[in-house]
Amino acid sequence: MGFGTELLLVLLLGFLILGPKQMHSLLGRVARLKTEFDKATRNFKSHLTLELDPAPPELNSTQDSAKRIPS
Repeated sequence: MGFGTELLLVLLLGFLILGPKQMHSLLGRVARLKTEFDKATRNFKSHLTLELDPAPPELNSTQDSAKRIPS
């Protein structure tokens, strides 16, 4: 049995136990939770990337030019 077969079996049991109306509302809540989780994951990844990446090149070039001593 593959993942698709197991998922189909779980959905079928959900429809038999909960009924179509409750199953529809449950799947809607699961979809909203997945969307919120994906949004939080993207937000976390972007913050982590900003913290771990070195300063952008344009900031480095202005800092380098400020450190140079005019002759």
